[in-house]
Amino acid sequence: MRFITSISAMAVVIILAFSLEGCERDNAKEISEIKVKEVDLSGYSNANPKNKLKILFIHHSCGGQWLSDLGPQKEVSSKSRIYMTHPNGGGLRKLLEENNYEVHEASYGSKIGDKTDICHWNAKFRDQIDDILKCDMQDDLYDVLSKNQVVMFKSCYPNNQIESDGEEPGNPDSPSKTLANYKAAYNSILKYFRKYPDTLFVCITAPPLAQNIPSRTKEFIKNVLGTENSVKAIGIRARKFNNWLKDIENGWLSEYELKNVVVFDYYDILTNCGESNYSMYPTRGGKDSHPSSEGNSIAARTFLPFLNKAVNRFPQSHIALP
Repeated sequence: MRFITSISAMAVVIILAFSLEGCERDNAKEISEIKVKEVDLSGYSNANPKNKLKILFIHHSCGGQWLSDLGPQKEVSSKSRIYMTHPNGGGLRKLLEENNYEVHEASYGSKIGDKTDICHWNAKFRDQIDDILKCDMQDDLYDVLSKNQVVMFKSCYPNNQIESDGEEPGNPDSPSKTLANYKAAYNSILKYFRKYPDTLFVCITAPPLAQNIPSRTKEFIKNVLGTENSVKAIGIRARKFNNWLKDIENGWLSEYELKNVVVFDYYDILTNCGESNYSMYPTRGGKDSHPSSEGNSIAARTFLPFLNKAVNRFPQSHIALP
């Protein structure tokens, strides 16, 4: 996975948010001046669904590691990044399966799982939505009677290297990593989700960058943006974009009328809920943005009740059973 191409941001779909366990937002150091109103899920049960639900997760390496159990790296396929075990394993797959979810994946090596940058979501959901809903594993599809009731999708950490604010209204298909283009990309996919009110779309924000990036990367940033202090600016833009995704007053879902899209802020959890705008759980001595097993485990334990609340908030009658 390439660490730099330009400088990017992040992604997600069904905006939901709630008070995350262990997140003391009043102690946030770098973002104390930024407040957003998130969806309040506190009034919904965190009980697992009574009927087994099929989940498809579209992801690359970080998502595969989050799902996997802790252990030596073991992949289903050398091309897939679908891990059974990994040193960065977070155990999310096991938690989901224990709570009546049937987990399906699309990752590297498949048409459905390929191309998960923010600039790819518009074309993917426009052209592949039928296959996404029928996806069993990679490009294998269910028979005619089955479908995924929950679709999770996530871009990876390079998308948080956002190079500028850009110019509105932005281009949803542009590879240029600007706030305007990112917002245009997410705004464009809501019209596809609106057509499937019986499917819950869960947008997972991209994991944060490691701040202790290699010196060659810092030099690249300095050359492109004019000053090494722009490393801080990149973190601020990443925070701004991910806050926009979950802000129900002025953000992505502020004018979306359905309840079939939610946002899980993986980014925020891995920054220790605002202690930094960069990863607090990096790997390889702080030089690798892939989250550690500790960070992934915290995120997995937080995601499970979030998903249950989101499912219980979403009218059960709207979820088509397999």
